[in-house]
Amino acid sequence: MTMRRLRPLPLALTGLLAACVSAPPKSPHSAPDIAPPQGTPQVGDIDHPVAPAAVAAPVANNVWDRLRNSFAMDDCDADPAIVDAARKFTSNPQRFQEQLNDVLPHLVYVEQIAAKHQVAGEFVLLPWVESHYRPVPGHKNNPAGMWQIMPATARALGMRMDKRYDGRLDASQATDKIMALLRRYHDDLGDWRMVDYAYNAGEFSVRNLIGKYGMPPADPAIPRMPVKRITREHLVKLLAMACVVREPDRFQVSLPTLTSDQRLVKVEVDKAMPMAQAASHAGMSVSDFKFLNPGFRSDTIDPNLASYLLLPSGKAEQFRQTATQSATASLADMSLVPAEGAPLAAADDQPARSASKGATYKVKSGDTLSAIARQHGVTIKQLQRWNHLSGARLKPGQTIAINGG
Repeated sequence: MTMRRLRPLPLALTGLLAACVSAPPKSPHSAPDIAPPQGTPQVGDIDHPVAPAAVAAPVANNVWDRLRNSFAMDDCDADPAIVDAARKFTSNPQRFQEQLNDVLPHLVYVEQIAAKHQVAGEFVLLPWVESHYRPVPGHKNNPAGMWQIMPATARALGMRMDKRYDGRLDASQATDKIMALLRRYHDDLGDWRMVDYAYNAGEFSVRNLIGKYGMPPADPAIPRMPVKRITREHLVKLLAMACVVREPDRFQVSLPTLTSDQRLVKVEVDKAMPMAQAASHAGMSVSDFKFLNPGFRSDTIDPNLASYLLLPSGKAEQFRQTATQSATASLADMSLVPAEGAPLAAADDQPARSASKGATYKVKSGDTLSAIARQHGVTIKQLQRWNHLSGARLKPGQTIAINGG
């Protein structure tokens, strides 16, 4: 189903509209500022994760309790449509639980950024309504990412979009930008329901509605304003997901838990590397690695485009250690480069450093011939010759010789 997305106004026009529309009165839906609950992992901690404990434990301060404490809109029974939508979401409880478990790392990550911006907890669930937290690729002028951001909105928010990188697909960058936008909407509109309408139908449309009909009363929970059906349903679905989180037993579902090693963290990178090599450093498949870092549109991680990766905490330390070892090995290779005037070895015949005779290597998922060659100080052509390979294709589990002896 196609939705109208955010259409930010030029600053001058936004200022003009703000001058024409008097400041809306506070409604019961204008919750007090939402401070991060005590003990909530702060987003700043995400950049510098510590090594995971030997035995993974559930994240402190259960995310579902934090969400319930930060909800700012009406509950399940405020409108029959909310409960009806909640029942549809959970019509197959087992499937719903599996889907929720799959997206939980992203949901927890979003919750941390929402707390930082003091945004109502219901909006942590907004990507479920938009995309089920999937990094939906954008084509032409279509929305993209788990927040389904339109190109015009992304440009207004200062997000990069080109063939090499799309910030809308970057869960960290996009979430921070959207949460800041939602906070601004609430500061301007004073009602979280209007914030959701603005997200779906556009700020300009909502300001026009308020200017014509005034701020909606607290009751009914779903405002009786002349908006498109899809915009009204958007708010209903958001409140329905919040309803399930409020009362999971009512819908016969169990909310999953997240272990500390599954929590998503940011890991700084300072040099470019192939996507397959980065995945190998983290001990992940290329597909799983790319799912967490879809902003990189090519097969290369480039710190000039984004200086960080998003990884599970349990993989972050492995990535850092392996990347450091690889960098050290590269420096060792460089130290073997002949001095000026010294004879150069033929690239096809002499490795930069020698592996022991008869040494072999078992190919892992995500490995590439070029990465294995660099790791062991040999050339691609040597590996091809020693292993009778006509191309660069490898299979996980394949054993290859890394020394001709």
